[in-house]
Amino acid sequence: MDFFCKRLLAWYEENKRDLPWRESDNPYLIWISEIILQQTQVKQGYGYYLRFIERFPDLLSLSEATEEEVMKYWQGLGYYSRARNLHAAARSMQGVFPTTYQEVRALKGVGEYTAAAICSFAYGMPYAVVDGNVYRVLARYLGIDTPIDTTAGKKLFAALADEMLDKKRPALYNQSIMDFGALQCTPSKPECHTCPLSDSCVALAKGCVDQWPVKQHKVKSVNRYFNYIYVRMGAYTVLKKRTEADIWRNLFEFPLIESPTHLSEEGFLRSGELADLLIPGEEVAIRPVWLNVKHVLSHRVIYANFYEVVLSENSAAFSGYLKIKQEELEQYAVSRLVHLFIEKYVDGTPKKHLKIKDR
Repeated sequence: MDFFCKRLLAWYEENKRDLPWRESDNPYLIWISEIILQQTQVKQGYGYYLRFIERFPDLLSLSEATEEEVMKYWQGLGYYSRARNLHAAARSMQGVFPTTYQEVRALKGVGEYTAAAICSFAYGMPYAVVDGNVYRVLARYLGIDTPIDTTAGKKLFAALADEMLDKKRPALYNQSIMDFGALQCTPSKPECHTCPLSDSCVALAKGCVDQWPVKQHKVKSVNRYFNYIYVRMGAYTVLKKRTEADIWRNLFEFPLIESPTHLSEEGFLRSGELADLLIPGEEVAIRPVWLNVKHVLSHRVIYANFYEVVLSENSAAFSGYLKIKQEELEQYAVSRLVHLFIEKYVDGTPKKHLKIKDR
């Protein structure tokens, strides 16, 4: 496949993206970038990477940080298990980044793709990366209709990626094919008319560009209904840390009542869960603040309502929650949804309807 490789590398020379983590062969910096870019587009992850390494420039600084601080710097990126695994892995390395593929692969949160990327970019080892971009480029160019989300498909594409790899220049080749998939052979509306491989692309010849790569399984999206309670006790509010094995684990949030279906304002006010949080006979003011918020995650859609509950500063309601000053809210890592509420209501003007895309 010298023809494929030659044209791919020539394309990369003219079109490669100028990214800060490519300017170094430091395995720590490459590791951080690869974890951030899992399930995250470069344009979104770029700023997070810069802020993250400014605060955690090396293994020691990351390993010595608290999980809460790491989560705060990750806030808004989604897939928060990445941050927890990153922190745990940093602590396990004892200040020294591993230098073999097997040791890198053994790090918590590091899969075959990430290990191959780190080892090829940092150490020049001949390991082929296989990410969504690589699946797409190889499936289209070679005309492969084996579903990429099956065991057979994963084995086939891993073998093909290894066969196509320029083993003398693995880092350059891996960067080239990933950028090619991200910029040229894109998921929708690929630039086939300017593609240097168009004269030998099977998908283009068969008119199947939009059909490949093939996926066999589609994950069904689940709807969930959240009713958040923003408590005001004078200068204070309350938070709780999510500790269950669920979305946003170890992030903080306002008191939450989750309902099986949409809960009307009247239904919320009459709910037993709300009554259990309050003190019988105590004066309380309750009003809806932000309603009908649609928050889209990868496999879930959150329909959220936010209510404000005003109590006296000395109220004993919401016992078991963390009571903090309003101005301390920014110190706690929260989900993108809660962060947007804080920005738009606590720090600004509320809006009644908004659709948010977040991972």
